[in-house]
Amino acid sequence: MARGSFPILFITATRIGDAVLSSGLIKKLLDEIPHARFTIVAGPDAAPLFADVPHLERIIVLDKTPGGGHWLSLWSQVRHRKWGLVVDLRGSAINRFLSTRRRAVHRKHSGPPVHKVIEAARVLKLEDDPPAPYLFTSAETEARAEELTAGQGPILALAPAANWVGKTWPIERFAQAAIQLLGKGGPMEGGRLMILGGRADQQIVASLRHVVLKSRFIDLVGKVDVLTAYACLKRARLFIGNDSGLMHMAAAAGAPTLGLFGPSDEQLYGPWGEHARAVRGVRTLEEIRRVDPGLDQKICHMMDLGVRTVTLAARELLEATEPELA
Repeated sequence: MARGSFPILFITATRIGDAVLSSGLIKKLLDEIPHARFTIVAGPDAAPLFADVPHLERIIVLDKTPGGGHWLSLWSQVRHRKWGLVVDLRGSAINRFLSTRRRAVHRKHSGPPVHKVIEAARVLKLEDDPPAPYLFTSAETEARAEELTAGQGPILALAPAANWVGKTWPIERFAQAAIQLLGKGGPMEGGRLMILGGRADQQIVASLRHVVLKSRFIDLVGKVDVLTAYACLKRARLFIGNDSGLMHMAAAAGAPTLGLFGPSDEQLYGPWGEHARAVRGVRTLEEIRRVDPGLDQKICHMMDLGVRTVTLAARELLEATEPELA
């Protein structure tokens, strides 16, 4: 251990959304341990979220292999070091076989489930004041985002994709909502439309190009890394998206965030923050599960969420976050 340093092994999630929801713990540790040095372990999708963390020594990508071989591989990479703290949000057994001053390990709790931000905070006994999700960005990342979003007019950010069809609001409804919000008489009249998603989501862009003029259309789908997307979201006036990693990134970025929910639980996975809201259709989660107990991956459970419900919620959020301009 280098003199004066405090090495922390931080094992976080595979999915982007889960990694974002627990990201506030890293900032909390940095605030309280200025000489901390981080080794962060994350899945392939989530790992790039942490590229700009201060005092980062290493990111280890934990790619699952059959039979749990990835844990053995991780152990072989970190076992020779004396750690100051091991934070294991995966609740794995690896921490038992490492030399460390202190362990903070995710455990299952009895009682009713809580929001994932609170669940993560329990690991460091911070559930009474859970750290809000927070991602670090470099000056270079911010400069790139400033360049991509340069222009006049407020930005409506949309993330129309999700990791399975059941959580995906129909693309034509995203288009209708955007037209009502950005069009004549809308609360964001004359604004710009920014679309976000991964490379696999590029087909969605064509369905939304007609909403605004080309000069007011910002297409980031498959074109930027996750931290640049996050920095761009800091510049959005409003975000609307399905329950996804991008939704959690938007809320963490401080953008007024409207998350659209159906077959997932907003009480556990809703966007976190003062300016974040969740909206669903007329059916509760329990009603959806009664109809489809197994949550069939091929069935869309978002059809009962109407455009009017979403635009009304969007207008209310705009007014709540900037009443003098909404």
